[in-house]
Amino acid sequence: MHQDFQHLLQEATLLTRRGDLMAATRAIQQALHQGGLDTGGDVIDVQAREVPDAELPALPAPHLSEWSRVRDRQARPDPVVPPPAPQAPPEPGKGAFIHGRHGGANLAGRDYKLFIPPGAGSRPMPLVLMLHGCTQDPDDFAAGTRMNELAQAQGFFVLYPAQSQRANPQRCWNWFKSNHQGRGRGEPELLAGMVRDVMARHPIDPARVYVAGLSAGGAMAAIVAAAYPELFAAVGVHSGLAPGAAQDVPSAFEAMKSGAARKPRPLPVPTIVFHGDADTTVHPTNGRQVIAAAAGAGGTSTASEELRANGRRTATRQVHRDAAGAVAMEHWTVHGSPHAWSGGSARGSYTDPQGPDASAEMLRFFFEHPRGTRPAAN
Repeated sequence: MHQDFQHLLQEATLLTRRGDLMAATRAIQQALHQGGLDTGGDVIDVQAREVPDAELPALPAPHLSEWSRVRDRQARPDPVVPPPAPQAPPEPGKGAFIHGRHGGANLAGRDYKLFIPPGAGSRPMPLVLMLHGCTQDPDDFAAGTRMNELAQAQGFFVLYPAQSQRANPQRCWNWFKSNHQGRGRGEPELLAGMVRDVMARHPIDPARVYVAGLSAGGAMAAIVAAAYPELFAAVGVHSGLAPGAAQDVPSAFEAMKSGAARKPRPLPVPTIVFHGDADTTVHPTNGRQVIAAAAGAGGTSTASEELRANGRRTATRQVHRDAAGAVAMEHWTVHGSPHAWSGGSARGSYTDPQGPDASAEMLRFFFEHPRGTRPAAN
């Protein structure tokens, strides 16, 4: 069955390149049916789910990569989104985790959760935009990464957008679609607008705004940072892909399986990458391609070191410095780690508690990189 699946995917790729999209769709539907995913005759599209779920042909369960159904939603009425319930003020010395929405009640809007640290208002504080993986939501992602606990201790805001199931049935960010990969349109513009809105409402330091994500969220984090380098000071990509790694269903399959065939788009901000070398959902080559995309931000010299913390998994960290000796990029390869947030809590999904603490290391890297003077993208 696996060989048949692969053959049908190859056939779909060829049909797509020839422009016969209807035949390509039928081939992909047949492949998914043989792989145990019945499309029920719907139009399908690629959706990423995160490990340990069924992603590419021979994987098992739901997260960053399953190809699932997407109907044409243009004719569907927009749902009525009730206003958030009144939220109690935070306890003294504690942060607050509040609900909000940006962009209205239609498909163009998204819900979010915002962690407001204790002492907010006393001084401008950093903001970290956290983009969850497929099938996750803000509460799950916050629990798995423990980012709110770190924000409580260190004093920064954390913004968790929630992907809509109407935009993607598996709640994946649509990193693989060309209309969601550039400045001024699609989900990148929505997310940048959400950040600007939160910044207008809260005392946030504009020089210390960062973005990080896991899997589909990691791929979208790279896209957003590349599209809005004047807004984001640095980016963290965990188990994700480089900007522009895919443009359609077949190229997304191939990129996740073995790395992108196309040259990545430039990622002109300081970048930290985490990727497990046992990741069978998004091939570790993609982590190297993210670093290659960021090479324009600096990285004239590289040093590697092997790390182990408290009996956890070993990791190789490559540090890339610019001509002035400043760190421009870090690439962490976590040995034996699957497709999961390294060092995360078992309270959330898709975490690897045995790995080094990706949340703490990303924050260290972020706070070492306040935004300097960089030209805005055109």
